[in-house]
Amino acid sequence: MTLLEELLALEHAGWRSLCDATGGDFYGRTMTDDALMVLVDGSVLDRDAVAASLSDAPPWASYEIVEPRLLALGDDAASLVYTGVARREQGEDFVARMASTYVREGGGWRLALYQQTLRP
Repeated sequence: MTLLEELLALEHAGWRSLCDATGGDFYGRTMTDDALMVLVDGSVLDRDAVAASLSDAPPWASYEIVEPRLLALGDDAASLVYTGVARREQGEDFVARMASTYVREGGGWRLALYQQTLRP
């Protein structure tokens, strides 16, 4: 499995957790202890805040990862950049450029930084 395939599989697992309302658990164990998420509204959340907020969030009905690109940052770090398209049962599509930076820790990949920017 290539690094791109490995990180895409992890990113898909995260999105599936957001669709089945288990995102709080998934990101609580996947994010590093000092990880941050930078969201489109400008908020910056640490791992505990992410886990808490996702535990109460309504699930997404579906998602797509479009045009993924990988930026290797050495042997033990890489960023996955893509356009994410997510839909809820009611409401408009959420479309944003997303970047997930992973570090190899404890024999696996952990999310260290996630950032999203609304696509114009």
